[in-house]
Amino acid sequence: MNDEYWFDLGPLSGIPKRGARTVKVPRREIAIFRTANDEVFALENRCPHKGGPLSEGIIHGRKVACPLHNWVIDLDSGEAGGADHGCARSFPVKVENERVFINMGVAAGP
Repeated sequence: MNDEYWFDLGPLSGIPKRGARTVKVPRREIAIFRTANDEVFALENRCPHKGGPLSEGIIHGRKVACPLHNWVIDLDSGEAGGADHGCARSFPVKVENERVFINMGVAAGP
């Protein structure tokens, strides 16, 4: 069975540079982030600290600061930085022909 089902989320330009948009899938909401260098990452839209909406945080480099308590989360791994401990679940994304895709086999799973 193929666990890869890449769903088209739309054009890269639909996500602001140093911004995010959210996608609701069964079981969760996922934040799709775009860095200033057009890198794209996907994390569950919940800070591991108190569940704050990471999509509303400030992106700097390859990290996002949670808007509630300023925890800094690595966009690639989902790991909290510094003295903070916890991890936001990350999901596979890719950009092809200026369009963003998420692997729904992983994103919609448990």
